[in-house]
Amino acid sequence: MVKKVTESKPLAQNKKASHDYFIEETLEAGMVLTGTEIKSLRTGRANINDAFATIRNGEIFVHNLHISPFEQGNIHNPVDPTRARKLLLHKSQIVKLLGQAKQEGYSIVPLKIYVRNGYAKLLIGLGKGKKQYDKRDTAAKRDSQRDIQRILREKQKVIR
Repeated sequence: MVKKVTESKPLAQNKKASHDYFIEETLEAGMVLTGTEIKSLRTGRANINDAFATIRNGEIFVHNLHISPFEQGNIHNPVDPTRARKLLLHKSQIVKLLGQAKQEGYSIVPLKIYVRNGYAKLLIGLGKGKKQYDKRDTAAKRDSQRDIQRILREKQKVIR
């Protein structure tokens, strides 16, 4: 029997990550949640924009990931919505990330949160910070691609 993998749409996404970083590698990590945090996540009450990840004592943690308290919650609601949450990765993946993140200009950036097979997952990426001129180059390339697509669409309309 083959287990069906179900993945929902992203519950929270860090759109500024691709603007501020060159994402070179991505990993899927499980998240350790407490109380009613998964219920808040499923209702889309998470903010991932200011989040970052660190590695301490062979464990990886995500900081500043804001998960709002569940309104219909009970005594099991966590007190601090921005507490550090442990991520679940294999030891070899953590060691590899640690070696790459120690290089100058690299950091571990949370990209999006989603639910797979009933478990909350966090997609993290190894990112190298962009300089201001890199951001301008990216914007110029995006604008030129948009102009090319617009011209091609106009030519196709004329042909029909």
